[in-house]
Amino acid sequence: MILNLPFAALRAFEAVARHGSFSEAAEELGVGQSAVSQHVKALEEWLGHDLITRGPKRSLPTRDGARLALSIAEGLGHISEVCEDIRDKRRDDHTIVISCHPGFAFIWLFPRLMSFDRAHPEFAISITTDTGLRGVARAEADIAIRYGTGDFPGYTAIQLMPETLSPVCAPSLLNGSKPLRRIADLAFHTQIRDEFAPTTTDLPTWEYWARETGQSLPTPARIRSFAQSNMVVQSAIQGDGIAMGRSPLVMDALRDGRLVQPFSQTAQSPLNYWLVYPDDQRRARKIMLFLDWIITEARNQSRQHSRLHSGRNRD
Repeated sequence: MILNLPFAALRAFEAVARHGSFSEAAEELGVGQSAVSQHVKALEEWLGHDLITRGPKRSLPTRDGARLALSIAEGLGHISEVCEDIRDKRRDDHTIVISCHPGFAFIWLFPRLMSFDRAHPEFAISITTDTGLRGVARAEADIAIRYGTGDFPGYTAIQLMPETLSPVCAPSLLNGSKPLRRIADLAFHTQIRDEFAPTTTDLPTWEYWARETGQSLPTPARIRSFAQSNMVVQSAIQGDGIAMGRSPLVMDALRDGRLVQPFSQTAQSPLNYWLVYPDDQRRARKIMLFLDWIITEARNQSRQHSRLHSGRNRD
């Protein structure tokens, strides 16, 4: 007999145990942190035992919690494999499934897909968004666009575009009540931070940019943090503060004037965007068509970025 298990609570608990964090589990599951906390509490009450030792920085499973988390992961993993196999068999050969981070999908990919549709009307693009922290699931997508160092064992990885870093803000902040003219002026403004953190040593943070460009960052008036890159960019466009601009995500806004770069100092990011797909699919027609299209789009953006910088330097 199978117990009437609280599956939503089990899934939430497993995510907390794996991440060691309620907030990271909530981000993965796409729900609020309070909902995850309530699920875990309900599961503990249902079992009559504590499963998580809650700490100020990390929340770790108890001995019973670790046993349960491992069992859930193994069970869900097997279910996922079966479901992915079934989905893979039903996938239309004329559908190209792309997996990428939500911020990149919203800001960069969506506005450009119309040109692919016009060039290849026989194919349909389907986008699945995730943080990319779980790696690349073969059956979930034909191609993944990943942000990182390019280390994807067992897969072909092609660099889509490099990334440069420089602070960006709305034009209104340049000459507002607290004009933004020098690095020291950052002390009077809100610093917008991107909390999305790929699993790598160096991250494209404010501190990284300052170190690479030899700047001394003042303490900002306040800090506003977001876990989604598109929220970071939108907050900067709204004039909420100054964000660390990652070139692929802010280039369109810089070109049309919604954002400006108040300082000339630019650093090369330690991370890049990569096209990732199974080694044995490199000659598939739909893969090659999409690769050719998106690489051309990225090169066009790189040329626009260079022209924008050249024009600003002449000014």
